[in-house]
Amino acid sequence: MSKLVFRKFIASDAAVFRDLNIEWLEAYFVVEAIDKKVLGNPQLYIIDQGGDVFMATIDDRIIGTFAFINRGDGIYEFSKMAVSPSHRGKGYGNKMMLFVLDFAKDMRWKKVILYSSSTLKNAIYLYKKYGFSEVPLEKDNHYSRSDIKMEISI
Repeated sequence: MSKLVFRKFIASDAAVFRDLNIEWLEAYFVVEAIDKKVLGNPQLYIIDQGGDVFMATIDDRIIGTFAFINRGDGIYEFSKMAVSPSHRGKGYGNKMMLFVLDFAKDMRWKKVILYSSSTLKNAIYLYKKYGFSEVPLEKDNHYSRSDIKMEISI
């Protein structure tokens, strides 16, 4: 069995990062203006702001992605997680979460937050399994699809 490897985003990943996320958003929700902006230029809106984008690969083929958006004061938003349809349901979400938490610890972050939707039962289960707990959602959060906010202290 081939090994799942995580690597940092490079400029040539821009289209697959966008496409994986657009596919997922269109399958479950709608693509919002904030999504178009961030997905259209992850270098400017995520990386240049002190965040990171990671690509999940198997045999150098990208099968998924996720991002950490710098929210200041040692707090990062886990965002833009997407796995290609042909690789869903194979446990890669678990491996991503383990990587996310290890990376956050290595970086000595204070907290990781995320925004989700209560309709995504499997995702909410995954987040809770790895220690995220629900916290109050801001009225002016940046995604209309989000009705739940979760966090974990690192």
